[in-house]
Amino acid sequence: MSPSVAELLLQRLEREAAGPGGGLCSLEAAAALGLDHQTLVGAVKSLQALGEVIEAEARAATRWELSPEGAEVLRDGSPEVRLFRSLPAEGLPQSDAMKLPGGSVGFSKAMANKWLRLEKGAPGGPRVFRAVAEVQDGVQESLRQVQRGEAESLPERDRAELKRRKLLLEVTLKSYWIRKGSAFSTAVARQETELTPEMIATGSWRQRPFKPYNFSALGLPPACGHLHPLLKVRSQLRQIFLEMGFTEMPTDNFVESSFWNFDALFQPQQHPARDQHDTFFLQDPAEAPELPPGYTAKVKKVHSQGGYGSQGYKYEWRLEEARRNLLRTHTTSASARVLYQLARQEKFSPVKYFSIDRVFRNESLDATHLAEFHQVEGVVADRGLTLGHLMGTLRQFFTKLGITQLRFKPAYNPYTEPSMEVFSYHKGLKKWVEVGNSGVFRPELLLPMGLPENVSVIAWGLSLERPTMIKYGINNIRELVGHRVNLQMVYDSPLCRLDA
Repeated sequence: MSPSVAELLLQRLEREAAGPGGGLCSLEAAAALGLDHQTLVGAVKSLQALGEVIEAEARAATRWELSPEGAEVLRDGSPEVRLFRSLPAEGLPQSDAMKLPGGSVGFSKAMANKWLRLEKGAPGGPRVFRAVAEVQDGVQESLRQVQRGEAESLPERDRAELKRRKLLLEVTLKSYWIRKGSAFSTAVARQETELTPEMIATGSWRQRPFKPYNFSALGLPPACGHLHPLLKVRSQLRQIFLEMGFTEMPTDNFVESSFWNFDALFQPQQHPARDQHDTFFLQDPAEAPELPPGYTAKVKKVHSQGGYGSQGYKYEWRLEEARRNLLRTHTTSASARVLYQLARQEKFSPVKYFSIDRVFRNESLDATHLAEFHQVEGVVADRGLTLGHLMGTLRQFFTKLGITQLRFKPAYNPYTEPSMEVFSYHKGLKKWVEVGNSGVFRPELLLPMGLPENVSVIAWGLSLERPTMIKYGINNIRELVGHRVNLQMVYDSPLCRLDA
């Protein structure tokens, strides 16, 4: 039976003297034994695990080696010399000279060395001629020195130039200096790792060497659950709202009536968003069982006849249309519900609400759109709120998200006036991108609920998926949500840290 690598190493080390001055280099030992160095390093680590059999000191040294381009120059000569020797005495047009061996790489170097001259006014265009009778290939000679192991004799400037031209590589060699340990032996005794019933019964455990326990070793990581990146970002956004003094509003109505989703928000019944191709309507149950009667009448009046300083939309408002059930298209329907409950209180008190929950749109699926996604919404109700309060609140909110460069652009929403789109400068894309929508709720929305006339409500919203995709570098939303999600991505994704 042939000896193992560890036994070969021990036999080689036995011939070396003991003590600080004795020992051998792992690189030299691998060459002497005809082994790959990494194979020998594996044997060194195995012997170290046995205790004091050997002592191994890690060492590192650098040496210079030719790169593949350097080996080519050593064989064929430098590009500038090859170009010079290929150029005929009568010269060539510059375009033809660049096609010679080494022309595209060596032309500028040969010109810098003043080996060539360029006559720009020559007939037929610029022409290249030899400027000297003969040249010596100093680059090739320097590489020949490196090949002989004499790299250190080269001037530092020459080595740096060869390295800059990617002809020379500085390689770090890691090795071990191996010496005999206090328990050195050429016989490798395998240490036992388990105490078996047979060893106890026969008493053989007394004569067997056992591998010591490593109580500092890390055990197997326990199997556990992992938060999806969406949940991590959601948790951070929720914390931001709570730090700003907001209260989370209930958003457990995935199925909503058209009344709360559209009509209560002063969105007309003929609005394009209420078409089948934009909204998922339910067949069973198809209609909401009841709507608040007094409030419903006021909503009908402000739509069809106007009121509260508005002329309305001047159309025949239909209760049947308002009762149609759908999958909510935004969480603003939940905002309408909590504002209605606020209006029913005996005495108005300022509030700040937020929600982060799922909404549904009949969208065409692509890399940035899904039929369901999450909406993040903030709502503030108080007396005398203005557009300035909205912009200040938005700056505070997005600053906590780590977004400081903001722009506001006028926009249109059926239920807010004025309305603004929020843009942020994206350093990676080097352009301004939309990050949210905002506005001040219209009086036609608030006054039918019974809120005081001097109460204003500011609100804004954004999606949860977009900042998550930016945070985790995901380009296709279908890799974030759905059956194409890579579960390993969920396991490996780091904690979400929004840098303010």
